[in-house]
Amino acid sequence: MSGHSKWSTIKRAKGAADARRGQLFTKLTREIIVASRRGGADLELNAHLRLSVQRARENNMPWDNIQRAIKKGSGGDSGQDQMDEVIYEGYGPGGAAILLRVLTDNRNRTVAEIRNTFTRGGGSMASAGAVSWMFEQKGVIVLRVPPEQVEEVALHAIDAGAEEFKQEDGLLEIYTAPGNFEQVRRTFEKGGVQTESAEFSLVPKSTVPLDTKAAESTLRLLDRLEELDDVQKVFTNADFPDEALERYSQE
Repeated sequence: MSGHSKWSTIKRAKGAADARRGQLFTKLTREIIVASRRGGADLELNAHLRLSVQRARENNMPWDNIQRAIKKGSGGDSGQDQMDEVIYEGYGPGGAAILLRVLTDNRNRTVAEIRNTFTRGGGSMASAGAVSWMFEQKGVIVLRVPPEQVEEVALHAIDAGAEEFKQEDGLLEIYTAPGNFEQVRRTFEKGGVQTESAEFSLVPKSTVPLDTKAAESTLRLLDRLEELDDVQKVFTNADFPDEALERYSQE
């Protein structure tokens, strides 16, 4: 997972795709609406909602906006838009699998935009189930830990219920089963460990190595897909060579 992990790390550092604040707030609002619709408005009882609200606060989204989104999703606003959560699948240049988690109020519009983006980027859409089996849902907690404390923190994570961990560019990535995610997250929260991010993610079971040319084309395609308003998250099993990632980080 090293190439995929490095892409995620660099993307966080760049603030790619969601750099435009208006687009970011739109995506965060949709996330909160769907999370509260599915699990209720209580942050203590709804882990997905709590994480969505946390991301919104970290990105300086006004509290009034957050409350309105929760109200819409939990049924307190009869004028709420109907948002559908959809997974779209495809392949990038070089054959790497790509999964998109989408929130949309118009599936026809969204699928047309996604198909066009795949085509222009040298990839192709796939039928439902074609690549989703290559991924599994995990809780992913990213910590910033001094090198001398990595082993201690990692073992602490395993004791708390984590399944595995990976160290990448000064960050420690902790992977958990969905059911253990909250327990592990709270362990670090109570311990005062700095958390870079904590979320539910679709993690590839194995990766597909790409040559430099295919990797650079795939990275550009991933960026374009993330820039679509209806696309909330993009996942891939691509393993990118360091040369391509270095160029990507400097763009």
